[in-house]
Amino acid sequence: MDDAPESAGEPRKRRPRYPGKYPKRYEQRYKEFDPQSHPAVHERLRAHGRTPAGAHVPVLADEVIAALKPTLGNVVVDCTVGYGGHAMRFCRHIGPGGLLVGFDLDEPELKRTKQKLLAAGAPLYMVHGNYAGVANALDKLAAADAGRKIQGADVIFADLGVSSMQVDDPSRGISYKNEGPLDMRMDRRVGQTGADVLAKISLEHLSLALWELADEPDHEKIAQWIVNQRQVQPITTTGQLVRLIFHAKGTTEKAWRKRAAFSDLHPAARTFQAIRILVNDELGSLRELLRVAPSCLRPGGRIGVISFHSGEDRLVKNAFREGLRQGVYQALCEHVVRPTQQETRSNPRSASAKFRWAQRA
Repeated sequence: MDDAPESAGEPRKRRPRYPGKYPKRYEQRYKEFDPQSHPAVHERLRAHGRTPAGAHVPVLADEVIAALKPTLGNVVVDCTVGYGGHAMRFCRHIGPGGLLVGFDLDEPELKRTKQKLLAAGAPLYMVHGNYAGVANALDKLAAADAGRKIQGADVIFADLGVSSMQVDDPSRGISYKNEGPLDMRMDRRVGQTGADVLAKISLEHLSLALWELADEPDHEKIAQWIVNQRQVQPITTTGQLVRLIFHAKGTTEKAWRKRAAFSDLHPAARTFQAIRILVNDELGSLRELLRVAPSCLRPGGRIGVISFHSGEDRLVKNAFREGLRQGVYQALCEHVVRPTQQETRSNPRSASAKFRWAQRA
């Protein structure tokens, strides 16, 4: 008997089963990563005040546009493009005659966002790098595009902190919510990881950083526990650090969850924030941006910054006030702009956001 003929092509692979309404593992949430094919999933998550995996909800989007006033033909610098939420709105206002200059340290995300923004119609100039280099980037752009005669930016905007895509990805090691390597780098090409920093930093420097960068009330205890632990075993994962922080605070995660209110901050949140800021030198980058911004703005141009903790906001507020005193800026916001209750309910990650703006003289 002749052998049976082989079937043409490879056998069809079954699509992986979606594990539950809200899959626990990040890599299993394929419906959240594809909003075009599964819009109902995104709508359901947003209705419950959750951010879909692989997405980022822009904070204070309407307030940013109202304050910075982008118009047709403007040159807008978005220092933290991320998922493109704010950038998309800028593109719609500046039109095909404008130019969006976008910075981001996350190269894969920058490429994905570029494809998304191309549909908005505005020309793009994307930079894989730190926004502290905005002056050099504008100089290079002006030299390369002489026909446009770029003489500075009409709008400079920075949404500080970290994007939801990075927070939710366990491999980035940024969040206390997910077990993963203690990396924390925004740009994986350079620099030390969070594990590297904790292995070398002095007790005094760590304690001071926890207090100044995150207002951690138990900064001395946590710093001491970290230094003691690394003498026994390196701290290389997020889970190790979370458990150590609970020990330092004299409790357990189970005990804390029993008595915690919905609005209570996780005990590890401030420590993770402080270490992330150290790893990426976020305050150093912000200081440089605030220093060079006036020289990068056209007369009458505007700068706006969204910050998420008191150290960042203090730098922005003082730089803008000093610029006004010296005549560099001619106007600035009278009061810090915060999210409405409606926004914080629909996007809890916006709760600590503070927005300030200033206008070049």
